[in-house]
Amino acid sequence: MPTYDYVCLACRQRFDVFLTYSEYGVKKVTCPLCGSLDVKRRLNRVRVLKSDESRMENMADDFAGLDGLEDDPQALGSMMRRMGSQMGTDLPAEFNDVVDRLESGQSPEEIESALPDLGVGDDE
Repeated sequence: MPTYDYVCLACRQRFDVFLTYSEYGVKKVTCPLCGSLDVKRRLNRVRVLKSDESRMENMADDFAGLDGLEDDPQALGSMMRRMGSQMGTDLPAEFNDVVDRLESGQSPEEIESALPDLGVGDDE
């Protein structure tokens, strides 16, 4: 049976309901905590699986405008954030820290001096 996610608008409880396809939209759904009928279906996030080739093509588009990025930390940070989201894997917290600093206008040199241990031990 399919599982549907709901939230109770009365008590804010989130809960799952198992319904057959024929029951969905017909059977009344009530909150298991407070019994309210004032519930709303929640839609889960959908993840789209991309091939390595598709991710590489998207990153190639990002690389197309690299000219002048060394003089524009905000544009460099924005490009790095887009590329990071295309990777399809979780990146370390340091990556987000560096990107946040770039987007706030810090130069790569300032970031390197503020984070001297960045990248140390990565090749172990």
